[in-house]
Amino acid sequence: MNNLFTELENQNKQIPLAEILRPKTLEDFLGQSNVISSRSPLLNLLKTNRLFSLILWGTPGCGKTTLARLIATKTNAAFIELSAVTSGVKDIKDAVDKAKENLRSGQKTILFIDEIHRYSKTQQDALLPHLENGTLFMIGSTTENPSFQVVPALLSRLQVIRLNSIDDDSMTKIIKKGFSYLATNYTLMECESGVLDFIINLARGDARYALNITENAYFASDLRDNKRLLTVKTIEEICQQRNTRYSRQEHYDCASAFQKSLRGSDPDAAIYYLAKMITAGEDPRFIARRLIVCASEDVGNADTNALNVAVNAYKAVELLGLPEGRIPLAQAVIYVAKAPKSNEAVCAIGEAMADIANGKDFPPPMHLRDSHYKDASKYGFGIGYVYSHDAPEFEQQFLPDELVGRKYTR
Repeated sequence: MNNLFTELENQNKQIPLAEILRPKTLEDFLGQSNVISSRSPLLNLLKTNRLFSLILWGTPGCGKTTLARLIATKTNAAFIELSAVTSGVKDIKDAVDKAKENLRSGQKTILFIDEIHRYSKTQQDALLPHLENGTLFMIGSTTENPSFQVVPALLSRLQVIRLNSIDDDSMTKIIKKGFSYLATNYTLMECESGVLDFIINLARGDARYALNITENAYFASDLRDNKRLLTVKTIEEICQQRNTRYSRQEHYDCASAFQKSLRGSDPDAAIYYLAKMITAGEDPRFIARRLIVCASEDVGNADTNALNVAVNAYKAVELLGLPEGRIPLAQAVIYVAKAPKSNEAVCAIGEAMADIANGKDFPPPMHLRDSHYKDASKYGFGIGYVYSHDAPEFEQQFLPDELVGRKYTR
């Protein structure tokens, strides 16, 4: 009876175009040449049929779920899919039992957890022993930085792979596949000039959204002479967004000009680029993040209040949204642009990180090491340290021995 109901459900489903066109092989997987290419380390690992646990971190619609499924297919692994929104520890235990059953028949198991950053610490901890002993392999997907959202114990058992937003060339191929499928399976179509670029601009690297727009616009378009005419106007009406002259390149160009105007203390130019980005439909949180970066990188300690103003503008935008959010944004832009400038902080951290990357990675002096445990003194940790508040005039060494005298601040 359950099989009958399932079959009826599947027959009556309206499967989205994005699901229909989901790549079936790694060769068809577009937009992530940094991860999947003929000589990429990940592909080389998969060719050896070696599995490992990982987290795929990237923006919506960049192919995280698709890549996870393709990895399972490539390695002939069983694939169990959970959503962190609706699953919990019991579901993990069920997946572990299934993985053990699969091992008895000689098959490995991949447990895919969508939105893994939504799991609690307890739920994440429940995965640890099973990844440790090889019962199953986990692939998590997240739009959030795993360093902040995934517990360290789990992170240490995983590789993190960063996926990019889909580039324009790959988006073009994906959308054209959508056009071809619709024209072949329904009615022939004709596209007005500019439709493809408009969809790419709206989707901003999100392949799922691009195909959703394509599908909805196709069925909403006029049927003339047994042919669908797909126009920019139709897409505008569906998405409720005007076709502003603002390509992906202009997205980067305006963001660059905006930040450089702030750095150059030109509030009028900064306000102009702010207006251009808002009018073009730019995410106001993206603008606010650029503003925060500038307040710290370019204003820095010359006016420490600039960072507070920028962060508060971000919070205000999240509370208000647009159009009201444009006002605190403009207020903060003018403040940061007019503020005195100092790039000491960004230069200092850059030089210090460069030193470490170039091999100057040294431990702290013995007297600065943590001594808040019983056996610390046995190793000489903390011996000789003077509490600075008690003796501010006492000079002691803080940099590692090998870097004494090195200056990062001006």
